[in-house]
Amino acid sequence: MIRRFLRARDLDIEKANTMLLKYLSWRRTFLPKGFVSESEISNQLADNKLCMQGVDKQGRPIVVAFGGRHKPTKGNLEEVKRFVVYGLEKICARMPRGQEKFVAIGDLEGWGYSNSDIRAYVASLSILQDCYPERLAKLFIVHVPYIFMTVWKVVYPFIDSRTKKKIIFVENKKLKSTLLNDIDESQLPDIYGGKLPLVPIENC
Repeated sequence: MIRRFLRARDLDIEKANTMLLKYLSWRRTFLPKGFVSESEISNQLADNKLCMQGVDKQGRPIVVAFGGRHKPTKGNLEEVKRFVVYGLEKICARMPRGQEKFVAIGDLEGWGYSNSDIRAYVASLSILQDCYPERLAKLFIVHVPYIFMTVWKVVYPFIDSRTKKKIIFVENKKLKSTLLNDIDESQLPDIYGGKLPLVPIENC
């Protein structure tokens, strides 16, 4: 954990120490029981918008998030934040021995302005970057509708430079071939031409 926080702050001990202490304080407040119960995030789980299955060629777990299934009017920002933490805790618990990072696929098929939730996107980024540093290996964003780029311009400034380097926008015509560079076909989700069915995060 300490190594991850140091890497996140370019080995600056003071900055890493401040970040770690802030994280520990956040965790005591946000997760007093040490976990998020599924009853707290039932609205979010019902949309089946976060799945996990398989590993990439380096043995890192693969997570798929469906942006078009997010409904901003369902639940509130606090519940979304708890859902994000629930998902990240699940992912970290499933890390194979010797692994610290995961690979994510952000699928925006069917996404429209009714799914847009900038407050939730920024809050999720903040949790990932500040509380789970150096956990994300890569984020493939696929099936990107043109209108999403308007929202992306608003969210982009909130992404730190290290995270920006991990984000890859994938063209539809190169979707399978791009994913196969990092993920073996036997581990690739079947919805992208692979052989593994996706599993809802709560069943992982």
